[in-house]
Amino acid sequence: MTALTDYAKNLLGRALVARQPALPTGVWVGLGTGGSDAAGLTGEPAAATGYARQPAAFTGSGIQRNTAPLRFSFTAAPGTLTHVGLFDAVAGGNALAWAPLGSPATLGAPGSITIPAESLSVIGD
Repeated sequence: MTALTDYAKNLLGRALVARQPALPTGVWVGLGTGGSDAAGLTGEPAAATGYARQPAAFTGSGIQRNTAPLRFSFTAAPGTLTHVGLFDAVAGGNALAWAPLGSPATLGAPGSITIPAESLSVIGD
């Protein structure tokens, strides 16, 4: 995941010049149907499908990888999800980064989508 949102770019820019921004105290992962640097992840499924962002912890000395599997459970079909994003809140909040999934995930019925441990990478270019 290399696409930082405009919010995250500004946050890092202020940190680099010692302007002491408030850094996120937690990170949540979401799924959606698109994304952009301006908006971050877009097209998150409706809460009525049972969807909720999942809390994530990362580890690594360069590339950061999720330490545990991230399981998204759905009580109704969310359709096809094509992107993943990072947020600083479980709902609302600020989008931090986004990227296309390695392959789209399609659920036409209730079920779950799992991102295995160490398969979500956050890198800087």
